[in-house]
Amino acid sequence: MAELLKPKRGGFLRPFGCGWFIREFLSGNGPYDSPKIDPAAGAPQAFIFQQYKNALIRETAKDRATRAEEKRAAREKRIIDPDNIDELTNEYLERMPYKAQGCRYHSFVVYFSTLKRLGWVELSGAVEPSLFQRQYSAGPPRKYYRITTAGRTAGDTAWANHNSLLYGS
Repeated sequence: MAELLKPKRGGFLRPFGCGWFIREFLSGNGPYDSPKIDPAAGAPQAFIFQQYKNALIRETAKDRATRAEEKRAAREKRIIDPDNIDELTNEYLERMPYKAQGCRYHSFVVYFSTLKRLGWVELSGAVEPSLFQRQYSAGPPRKYYRITTAGRTAGDTAWANHNSLLYGS
C-alpha cells in the first residue's frame, strides 16, 4: 500500500498542488472555480499559470477565513456562521497580493517543460497572436497545450512527484 507523501507537522502551505491543477484544468474540469476549457483545444501556458494563481489565492483566502471564523466562534462560544466566512474571504481577497501565493512564472515554465518531456502535455496545434501593448510590435504567437493520454493515465503520486520519473530519484 502506498503512503501519501506529507509532512509530519504543520501540513502543506498550499491547498492543492500545481501538477494536480494542470491535469484537472487541461482535462476541462475547471478546478476551484476556474473556467472550463475544451480539452481538445487546450490552453496557453500563461493562461494556465494565471488560472492556477487565481485559484490558489481564492482557496487560500477561503481557508484562512474558515480558520479565523472557527477560532472566533470557539472564543465566543457560538456556532460557526457561513456569512462571516464569506465576509472574511472577501476581506482576505482584497488584501492578498498576487505574488504572495504559489510559484513565479519562471518556476511554472520549468515545471511545465518537465511535463512536456514526460509526454503528459503536448501542443494542440492551436495558436493565437500575442500583443504586448499597442506601441510594440506583435510578440511570438501563444501556443495552446493539451493533456495527453499518458498524462491522463498517470496517477496522483506520479503527478505529485514527476521528477522522480524523469530522473529516477
